[in-house]
Amino acid sequence: MFGLFGPRPAQQMERFRARYTGRSLIVHEGFSGDWLEELLKQPGGGGHFRIDSRRLPAGRQATPVEWLVQTHVLPLALPQPLFLDVREDAVLARHLMRGERAVHPSEIAWFLEELDSRHHARLEFAGNEHMRVEVGIPVEDNEALSMLEHLGL
Repeated sequence: MFGLFGPRPAQQMERFRARYTGRSLIVHEGFSGDWLEELLKQPGGGGHFRIDSRRLPAGRQATPVEWLVQTHVLPLALPQPLFLDVREDAVLARHLMRGERAVHPSEIAWFLEELDSRHHARLEFAGNEHMRVEVGIPVEDNEALSMLEHLGL
């Protein structure tokens, strides 16, 4: 059941999917200023799981979400904070940076509106322990086009 270093990848993937399918995660390296406070003020903002990538385990067994972030998300080298939408068949990733600063948390709602067509990466579940990565929009592109359309810009 457990290998020398903890659960096998297939078990980690199964546990991750059982716990997080239908949920959202924000992978971050800490929050500057009042960003987290602003996130919590947004409708649904407190419902996003937050994973601090600076504190991922090096010497202890990783939880399924820590394992997924270390094994499949961080190697993408996308800027953080990074929004992950965990679906039945895939994880859609969109970073939350514009230039050198994190976007305002209120923009996450606009990103969600267009996430199906505008994500930086799609990590498709491929088997019991692997994910197939499809690159989406360029890393430099992080405008909320749906917001601009609603504003008539």
